[in-house]
Amino acid sequence: MGQPAVDAPVGATPTEGVVHRRSPLSVAGTVERLTEVVEGAGAKAFVVMDHSGEADRAGLSLRDTKLVVLGNPVAGTPVMEAAPLAALDLPLKVLVWAGDAGAVWMSYLSSEWLAGRHGIPAELAKALSAPDVLTGRVAGTS
Repeated sequence: MGQPAVDAPVGATPTEGVVHRRSPLSVAGTVERLTEVVEGAGAKAFVVMDHSGEADRAGLSLRDTKLVVLGNPVAGTPVMEAAPLAALDLPLKVLVWAGDAGAVWMSYLSSEWLAGRHGIPAELAKALSAPDVLTGRVAGTS
C-alpha cells in the first residue's frame, strides 16, 4: 500500500512517510470527489480546511491547497485505544494541492509509516490505509 506516484510533485521536498497520488481533477473537483468517496465508503469527511482561501483572506498568496480531514470512529477508536498518541495523527488527512507544474496531488501519511510511528499492531494498522484506498478511487486506479 501507499505506492508513491510515478512522477513526484514539483514543488515538494521528498518527505519520509508521505505518499503522493496524482489526481485527474482540479483541486476543487478532487476535494468534491474525495468527500463523495469517503461518505460512500461509510466514513466521514469531518472538515475541509481551505488553506489557500484563508491565506487569501489574510492578504497572502498560497497555491490552491485544501486539507480533507476524514475518518471512521469504528475504525479509529481501537487504534487510539491501543496507541493513545496516535490521536495526534487521527483523524486521517489528505492534502489536496496544486504542484508547481500544474498537476493536482493528493498527499497523505502512509499506513506503514503511521503504524511504525505509533507502534500500532498489524491487525489495527489496516484502518490507517483508508487514504490509500480512497485516493485510488479518486485517481481511478482502484
